[in-house]
Amino acid sequence: MMIRIASLAAAALLAAPAAFAATTYKTDQGHTEVKFSWSHAGVSMQSGEFTDAQGTLVLDPENPEASTLNVTIKADSVATGFGPLDDHLSSADFLEVATYPEITFVSTGIEKTGDKTAKVTGDLTIHGTTQPVVLDTTMTHLGPHPLGGAIEYYQGDWAAFEATTTIDHQAFGVGGFSTGPITIHIVSELKAE
Repeated sequence: MMIRIASLAAAALLAAPAAFAATTYKTDQGHTEVKFSWSHAGVSMQSGEFTDAQGTLVLDPENPEASTLNVTIKADSVATGFGPLDDHLSSADFLEVATYPEITFVSTGIEKTGDKTAKVTGDLTIHGTTQPVVLDTTMTHLGPHPLGGAIEYYQGDWAAFEATTTIDHQAFGVGGFSTGPITIHIVSELKAE
């Protein structure tokens, strides 16, 4: 009798969903921005963005360090607000988007630094070259979207974060001369699948 009860209990535990399972979130393109800025020869700060970025966040709220983040950016979506500059950045002088159409980030580790902050280490690939980077991230929202009660699209669970990092573009083989460090700033809202 004891063996049968133990077997039933084990079966019930296996069949029951985990109380705090990891959730997969996908970027909402309309509320995701990947911006970058650099110094133009020390004269002024210039900026641009990539308008096509898709990401997947697998978030384990009970064990954030086990979470993962993967992002793919279409290199030809670079936009500065000035067409000739976009064309130049897309050319072989810089991003060479015809040969290297995607920029990717794949997380390799997460270190929680506060209640809503973490350092996300990962491999960033630009122009076919991969370098480790660290994103300083802040979780700005987790849970039902505030607009979910009024707009059907926003129903369900959402996550949102901001992240920044600084890179040397020449370490990725981009550009024939250094403009100094490039700051990357990401803002994203992600919807649970």
